[in-house]
Amino acid sequence: MRIQFKTSYEHDIRLFPDWWSFIVYAALIALAVTLPYLLDDFYIGEATNVLIWAIAGLGLMILTGQTGQVSLGHAAFLALGCYSTIILLEAGVPFIIAFPLAGIITGVVGMIIAIPALRMHGVYLAIATIALSILADDIIVLLAPWTNGVSGKFAPTIDLFGFQIERWSQPGRFYYLVLAVTIICTLFYRNLLRSPLGRAFAAVRDSEVSAMAMGINIARTKAVSFGISCAITGLGGALMGFYAGAFNNETFSLVISISLLMMIVIGGLGSIHGAFFGAFVIAFLPQGLSILKDSVGGGSVAIPGLETGVFGMILILFILFEPMGIYGRWMKIRIWFELFPFARKDMFKRQKSYLKTERLR
Repeated sequence: MRIQFKTSYEHDIRLFPDWWSFIVYAALIALAVTLPYLLDDFYIGEATNVLIWAIAGLGLMILTGQTGQVSLGHAAFLALGCYSTIILLEAGVPFIIAFPLAGIITGVVGMIIAIPALRMHGVYLAIATIALSILADDIIVLLAPWTNGVSGKFAPTIDLFGFQIERWSQPGRFYYLVLAVTIICTLFYRNLLRSPLGRAFAAVRDSEVSAMAMGINIARTKAVSFGISCAITGLGGALMGFYAGAFNNETFSLVISISLLMMIVIGGLGSIHGAFFGAFVIAFLPQGLSILKDSVGGGSVAIPGLETGVFGMILILFILFEPMGIYGRWMKIRIWFELFPFARKDMFKRQKSYLKTERLR
C-alpha cells in the first residue's frame, strides 16, 4: 500500500503528488521521445494523430470536464485555428508567431461567442453549439477569398528555426513538434487546475449556486473557460490541418465535434488522463476495425456505418456501466490493489453529482 502523508496545504497543489508519480511521468516522456527510433513511419504517424486528438481533447476537457459546460461545436474552433495558422503563414508571418497567435485568435473569438451562448444550460447549450458547428461550414464557403471555399487549402512546409518540418517527408520531426505542443498544453492544464481559476471552474461545474455564494462570477468564469478551451482546441486544429496536408469546409464537420465529445466521455471526464485515453480509442479503433475486416473478409467486406455503430455502442456501455470512463475504471483497479485486502465493494458506489435545486437545469 502506497500512502501519501501530507503535512501542509501546499501538498494538495503540488505538480506531482509524490516522487513515484514524477518518475512514472518522466519515464512516459522518455518513451515518447525515443518512439521514432522504435517504430516505423506508419506507426509514428498514428502516434502523432493520437497526440493531436489529445490536444483537442484537452481543450474540450477544460470546458466540459472541468467547468461542466457541454459543447458540440468545437469543430468550428478546430477549423478557425487551422485556417488562421495557414492564412498567417501565407501572409509571411513566421510559424513560431503564427501558431500561438492563431490559438489566441481562436480563444478571443470563442470568448466573444461564449458571452450569449453560456446564458443557456444543459441540452440548450448543446443545441446552440451544434448550430455553431453547422454554421462554420457556410462561413468557410462565404469567406472564400481567404479560405478558398470548397477548394480548400494545402498546408505549407513548416519552417521552425531553420528546420523544415513536413508531415509526409519528415514524420519524425513533425512528431516531435506535436509532442512538444502536447507537453506544453498538458503542463498548462495541470497548472490551471492548481490555480484559483481552475478551482473556480470546478466550483461552477459542481454547483453554480454554491459557487455564486462563494463570490465567483459565474458568467465571467464560464467565458474565460470557453476562451481557454477554444484556444487549446485551435492549436489542435492547426496541427490537424498540417497532419492532413489538405483541408476544406467539409474537413471539420459536426461529426468531428461529436467524436471529440465522445472521446473525452469514454476517456474520463474531468481528468487529463481521460483526454489521452480517449485519443487512443478515437485514433486506433478505426484502424483496428479495418484490420478486423481484412482478416475476416479478406478486405472485400463493406459494412456501412460500422465505425459509427461501434463508437456508439462503446459510448452507451460506458455511460451505463462506467460513467467515469477508462480513467475512472483504471483508478478503481489501482485503488483496489493499493488497499488490498481492505478494499470493499461499496467504496466505489455511485454518488449524486448535483444539488436538488439544480436537478432540472
